[in-house]
Order: sequence, then structure tokens, then C-alpha cells
Amino acid sequence: MKKVKQILNTNSIALVVFGLAIVLALVAIILLFARRGVDGTLADDGHRSVVAVASGDTLSKLLTDQGFTNADVLEIAKILKSDADVTSLRADNDKIEFVRTNADSPVSKIVIIPSPWRQIEISTTADGQWQCETIEIKPDIRAVYRAGEILDGDSFYLAGGRAGIPDGILAEVYDLLAFEMDFERDVRAGQKFSVLYEENFADGQKIDNGRVLAVQFEALRGNVKMYRFKKADGKTGYYDENGNGAIKSLKRTPINNARITSSFSNRRKHPVLGYTRAHKGVDFRASTGTPIPAAGAGRVVARGYNSGHGNYIKLRHNSSFETLYAHMSRFAKGVVVGTTVKQGQTIGYVGSTGLSTGPHLHYEIIKDGKHVNPMTVKLPAISNLGQEDKKRFLEYRRVLDSGIEYLSEHPDAFIQL
Repeated sequence: MKKVKQILNTNSIALVVFGLAIVLALVAIILLFARRGVDGTLADDGHRSVVAVASGDTLSKLLTDQGFTNADVLEIAKILKSDADVTSLRADNDKIEFVRTNADSPVSKIVIIPSPWRQIEISTTADGQWQCETIEIKPDIRAVYRAGEILDGDSFYLAGGRAGIPDGILAEVYDLLAFEMDFERDVRAGQKFSVLYEENFADGQKIDNGRVLAVQFEALRGNVKMYRFKKADGKTGYYDENGNGAIKSLKRTPINNARITSSFSNRRKHPVLGYTRAHKGVDFRASTGTPIPAAGAGRVVARGYNSGHGNYIKLRHNSSFETLYAHMSRFAKGVVVGTTVKQGQTIGYVGSTGLSTGPHLHYEIIKDGKHVNPMTVKLPAISNLGQEDKKRFLEYRRVLDSGIEYLSEHPDAFIQL
């Protein structure tokens, strides 16, 4: 029986295609595992004892308590520093395991466990010398599926939390969907969404969450789907169901979860000036000091102050697109004209400078020298898949969709990766 890890490994997609019929026939058997909680408590079996590092504990104290001489303590500390870059222990986090041949023997091996994914083993050689080895532990990765629905009065975060999606995964999903959606105007009661993401386990106990593998949201402009996929060159990205790049070069909403207070319009009564004129961007309400991230990678082509925009920054992203950010309270350190910035990098902070009635971000997108509506303009993808990668992606997506379909009917199951 082929493991699901092999099924979802894009490097073996040729084998997946060959065995697709068999895989789909067996997928129910492969996917249905009861989710069991294991306390993971490390026990003392007479030859192996584990000590949890507590406040006030030092390596010297813990080793001395196990019968080590001062000379041994100094030698072990030296090896830990030189071979494993360990100079101290962390209370309420690190654990030390002491291994003996039998209950009355001296310690023959020390295992320091600084994290579930890494342990450091110190053991004696045949001539009585200490040696150190660092072991990276591969997590037990499980893909789980969660689905939710927007109810009256819901925000996406509220609905996602009710569906059991962890906060960190929700934030990542929000970032992905922000390239396609306006969360202030596109979220309506009755819309459904789902996410397939990884959970990392060690010794049967969940430690943390991993990567988002697939996202779906019934947006007003159509059903948005994104799949995580590794190309033949090893680079990973998110793609729509047809293999087109799902991550756009610019985000429609630079500040996550910020409410729109004024939309793009050719005729808007200005709240300060009192007369009607074009509003060439979108205003997002946020408190003073909220970081403003760059909507896309680019270069700072203007930074300064004017009476209308107050403190503002303009970025050029390519030959067609520019973005402008206005009413900042201050600029980020080191961000000046000529600075190259990455997507998501903080360029300034929300304020109320210039013609403004309160703290907010005024955000503009300029395409080919003309202001366009950030909420509706078609944004270019960073990259699409080539012919061979797309063929592999489409086969991978079919297999993944089969797993998602099964998990949607069996929410307590998971895919063993």
C-alpha cells in the first residue's frame, strides 16, 4: 500500500499518475485514522531517566546530581559549546535524559532535548572520552481539513475560529486570500470556506502547525482556490486550480483585517474640503502607529510631505504598476528614496497627517500612469507554471482534491504525510 506521503510528493508525480486508480480506491483506508491524544510523558524505566530543567537549574548542578565529577562537567560543557553551540539551558523548556547500562551504572549517555525536532546526544567512546552528536528529528506531519461558513455579523477571523482553524493558520490564509479578495466588501453571510493544513506531531502529541496546503473561499467574484505546489526546480508557490500563479504581485489590502472607510470613486465629497472631487484610492481605518507593509516588492521613488497626503511614500513595482501610501504618522527607519523593499516589509506607520479627519491609511494603485480601483483592478501573477510543471500540478491537484473530498465527509480523519 502506497503511503500518502508518496502520493503528495510532487517529485514522484509520474508514479502517482500510474497508480492513480489504485490510490483513489484505497484512499478511504489510508486516510481514516482515529485522532488519538498521547500524553507523551517521558518515564523513568530504571536505566533511563529524564529531568525537566527548572528555574535555577544549571548544567553543572544537574550533572553533579547524577554523579559527574567537576572535570567531567567542564569537559561536557566545553563539547556542548564547541560542537552543538549550547551554552545554557532553558527552564520550563529543555529536558535532559540520562542513560545507564543498568540502574547502578554510571551515566553512559546524555541526551539534551531543546525542542521536539532536535536533540543532542553526548556519549562516551571506548577510551572514555566524551563525544557529541546533534540529531534532527523529522516531525510526524498530518494534513487536516477544516471548513466553515460566514454567519450574519461574522468576520472571517470569527468564522474561522469557530471552525477550529488555529490563529496562525487563519492569518496565513488571510494573507493568501488578500491577493484576490477585499475582506471588507467580499465577505457575506452564507459564504463557505475551507483550508487543508499541516499539523506537526512528536511522540503522538501535537506540537505546532505547519504549512497551508490548500484554500478555498466562495468569494463574490467567484470561487477562489489556491494549492501549494513545489516545482521541478524546488521552488514552492501557490497556484489556482488551473496552475496559474495565485500570488499576485500586489495585494489589494495592504493592512490585514483593516476596515474600508472610503472607497475608490470619481466623485466623492471630501470630508475636510467639503466639495466633491475624485477619491483616487481606498481608505483603511487603523489606529495610529499600525505598521504599513509594502503591497508588493518594489523601489521607493518618492517619500515626503504635502498638504493633502501628509507623510506619504510611493513605490514603483514594475514598468506598469506603482502604489502610494498616505497620511503616515512616520516613516520606517531606513526607507528612503531609492530603497528596495520586499512585499510585506514595513515602510511606515498609520497616522492622520495632511487632509485627514482621523488615523487611517490612504492606499492608491497607479497602472500605466492612471489611478485604478485597488479592489477591482486585475493584478498580474508573480509567476505561472511552465508546461511540464503544469502537467504535474494538475495530476497532483486531482489527487489532493480526492483527499479533500474524503476529509470533508470525515472531519475527524487526517492524511498521514
